[in-house]
Amino acid sequence: MKLDSAPLEISGISQTKIELELKDSTDLNLAPAIVQPVVADSPQKQQSALVVFGTTFVTIFLAEIGDKTQLSTLLMSAESHSPWVVFIGSAAALITTSLLGVLLGSWIASRLSPKTVEKSAGVMLLMISLMLFWDVFTSH
Repeated sequence: MKLDSAPLEISGISQTKIELELKDSTDLNLAPAIVQPVVADSPQKQQSALVVFGTTFVTIFLAEIGDKTQLSTLLMSAESHSPWVVFIGSAAALITTSLLGVLLGSWIASRLSPKTVEKSAGVMLLMISLMLFWDVFTSH
């Protein structure tokens, strides 16, 4: 939600009415009219939240398919014969790691500019890629 000044049309007072009242006033030391803040939910803000949610869901969902976490969960479920317990445990672990990522990300974002965060993430991903390539080439 965003706090905005109420537009004059919404507050029920027209611009010309305010101008007339100021002209008719005999007191020249009038303070400017104070417009009360209004809490407004804009559809654009909700849409952007839905877009962020959808993008995040699709990205994480596709990234997690077939990774070692999913394979580990599959194996634990097959071995334990308790698929719902494994599901709850793995879901709690993924939620916790996601929470840590969000908290750490918001902490970093409050201290660094978005450009610095983008460049740092790019450099870290490049270093991880180079280390993986190095490991593949040196292991054979």
